[in-house]
Amino acid sequence: MPRKKTRKPTREEQIAQITALMTDPEYLPMPANLLADHLKLQGRARANLRRTLDLLVKRGALARRPDGTYWLGKSSRLAEGRLLVLPSGNGFVVLGDEQEDVFVSESDMSTALPGDRVKVRLENRRRPAGASGPAGRIVCVLERGRTLIVGTMRRVGRGWHAVPLDRRYRREIRITNRQEAKQQDRVVIRLLDWHSPDNSPTGEIVEVLGPADDPSQDTLAIMRHYGFADEFAREALQEAGRATALLNKQGARRDLREKFIFTIDPERARDFDDALSLERDGKGNHVLGVHIADVSHFVRPGSAIDEEARRRATSVYFCDKVLPMLPEQLSNGLCSLRPNEDRLTFSVFITFDKQGEPRKAEFARSIIRSRRRLTYRQALLALRAGKGEGVPKEEIAPDFVKLLKRVSALAQQLRARRFKQAALDLDLPEYEVVVGKNGLISGIRDVVNDESHQLIEECMIAANEAVDRELSVRGLKLLHRVHPQPAEEKIGQLKQQLEEMGFKPGDLSSRRNLSAFLDRIKDHPLAHDAKVSVLRSMKRAVYAPAALGHFGLAKKYYAHFTSPIRRYPDLVVHRILGAMLAKEPVPYQDSGLGPLGEHCSTRERIAEEAEQALLEIKKYRYLQQQVLNQAPAEHEAVVVNVKSFGMFVELVHLGVQGLVHVSNLGEGGRARRAGATPPDVLQAGSVSYRQGSKLTVFPVKVDFEQRRIDFALAGRPADDA
Repeated sequence: MPRKKTRKPTREEQIAQITALMTDPEYLPMPANLLADHLKLQGRARANLRRTLDLLVKRGALARRPDGTYWLGKSSRLAEGRLLVLPSGNGFVVLGDEQEDVFVSESDMSTALPGDRVKVRLENRRRPAGASGPAGRIVCVLERGRTLIVGTMRRVGRGWHAVPLDRRYRREIRITNRQEAKQQDRVVIRLLDWHSPDNSPTGEIVEVLGPADDPSQDTLAIMRHYGFADEFAREALQEAGRATALLNKQGARRDLREKFIFTIDPERARDFDDALSLERDGKGNHVLGVHIADVSHFVRPGSAIDEEARRRATSVYFCDKVLPMLPEQLSNGLCSLRPNEDRLTFSVFITFDKQGEPRKAEFARSIIRSRRRLTYRQALLALRAGKGEGVPKEEIAPDFVKLLKRVSALAQQLRARRFKQAALDLDLPEYEVVVGKNGLISGIRDVVNDESHQLIEECMIAANEAVDRELSVRGLKLLHRVHPQPAEEKIGQLKQQLEEMGFKPGDLSSRRNLSAFLDRIKDHPLAHDAKVSVLRSMKRAVYAPAALGHFGLAKKYYAHFTSPIRRYPDLVVHRILGAMLAKEPVPYQDSGLGPLGEHCSTRERIAEEAEQALLEIKKYRYLQQQVLNQAPAEHEAVVVNVKSFGMFVELVHLGVQGLVHVSNLGEGGRARRAGATPPDVLQAGSVSYRQGSKLTVFPVKVDFEQRRIDFALAGRPADDA
């Protein structure tokens, strides 16, 4: 009988085995031959061990003692985490469990790539300005975060390389199989073994997407790069097709179909998962009803739909496409609270006194029939009717207008109360990018956080808080939406950044002081940049079983409950609440919430990265097209940084930054820093430019691959900051 061949371990697998052995507390330094015995290496793998050890010694990951034995060294401190890489090339290893992230310079990343799970050795070395926490050097890659990478083909001598679409990948990938790919084609590459940072990584083409300058392929390229599926698994679609039968198996529910319940959603929304009602009790108190689609009735634990939803964890909202968490039969059908159709819901009733203080909350599984669907625009017209804004063009009954105004008044009470409790006002101007059929931006719309948006936001926050409080007080485990307090070092860096902008922030160590600062600067020309700096100093909000509160919202109890169509953690909370109401065994109480929270947090971060990556591509294409067509449009901009060679500006509506070189400032390009001029001011003739100055600029050069833009001045500052 022929001997069965054993698969030769890759270099990275062998490195992982060596690291695992040496990090064992009982490990003693040993020579290469004993290491090979412990690792049970045979044949060529045993012979290659010496080369692997030499490589690790060269990298500084291991130490070779005079007696020929290998160890990690007494001064080494190892940690394990996920690598996040910044556009600059430097990055951080995220350790989790409230541990500080480890800064890693680009030169210390070895063969690690964005998203990889790595071993990092903490070292006593100086960190660059602006980097907080410990510094380290990556020892080895434990697991690739991504095996498929999208890149653009280019010929290099007689061979072919691919330039990664994601600019955080700093190395070009050497292609081993060209297939039908041509110069400047976008391709999907499977990353092969990468043994040494001295060489380029290698990869093989698995799909050719087409010319890189074809904007219609941008979304597909981002989907491939981030690993998003085009379609649902067949089993999940089959289950979704059979889910209609569950609509008639309602179970015990409170019948609310006679109540006036309504929805308010964006103009182009296709799924409606929340609805509202407002009544008065016998004491004149407001009783707010928040009614959320009962997705848990249709998506049962362990089903194919549930497995697919859990894997996706979130819907992804691209500027020209939506990748839903649930099949369309549910997200746009059975679970969507359409007007004049019976729908199954969870209802939260919160009683507020005349001062907007919550007095009690009640929860029920229910059935509703929405009476009216409004868009935010329609709701705003109704709210502003009689205030000089005209009357709604659409026919809205006077009683409904009065109801909307009552709900809005309550929402403003809740909003004022939240900021009085030192919640952080970090709302930034939002702009909706409209993409045409050709894949290029066809328009940009302002998304204003007006009274209609605030109405929905405050009602949803109230429901999320009420559900978390109810479950937590009962001692039940759930997935909380946790926003930790920022690290002390980050607050120190934030204060320094704000002072460099010209602000006098004072002591920002408490949330109340930080909230007061944000309130003071809300009308300042650099308020946007200051808020961005504050946001960057914050830790990410995550899903976790520990009830650590929400720093930004100033809430002790907070969970996501109101969007189960698009977020898996909301579905988890629904199941826990439903079991509690039915007095049945409550799920998720034994274990598993920690890993589930980490998974959902990771998927949320990846979705946000993908959405922003596509937006960035579309914005650069938009400006590039203006230059190529020799018809550059003028754009409002704000100066964000001043240098001797020019100034960096940010476009107000696009959020894209670029350089206005001194040669593009006018006045003959004689801009200079005068001796009497403060160091943060650039003088061009009789005009001074500083952080916060408002300008009008137009693009003159766009480097799409490097994501760089040169602007020229189209007008003088609108005002002087």
